[in-house]
Amino acid sequence: MVGYLLDTTVIVDYLRGRRETVAAIRRLFSEGSSLGCCPINIIEVYAGMREQESEIIEEFLDGLEHYELTREASRSAGEAKNAYRRKGVTLSVPDVAIAAIAIANGLVLLTDNSKHYPMPELTVQTPNTMSHQL
Repeated sequence: MVGYLLDTTVIVDYLRGRRETVAAIRRLFSEGSSLGCCPINIIEVYAGMREQESEIIEEFLDGLEHYELTREASRSAGEAKNAYRRKGVTLSVPDVAIAAIAIANGLVLLTDNSKHYPMPELTVQTPNTMSHQL
């Protein structure tokens, strides 16, 4: 069984009913795939939450696996940010943290922003690509 870490954009798009994302998430659930989130996702989702979305956010997040940002993943994230900075590539702290969590747990990252995740050791898929495979 493949495990997925959802990027924040995917969580928000699902909650707001974006067709491709909803189809991809439903497909993964029906296939028995493990879907998860991390502390960064939770922070970002609540930071952008609309007042009327509180209940649906809680219900959706409660149905996901939760992966922590460990000391080891934190170090890997910092090292990746530093390595890419030296190459002239700016990556955000939230993105390198999400990537490090996915890598540390052997998860595929499901995101609409694949350009934010250039790490070759990270497997990335997009909901748009997945919904066309239906």
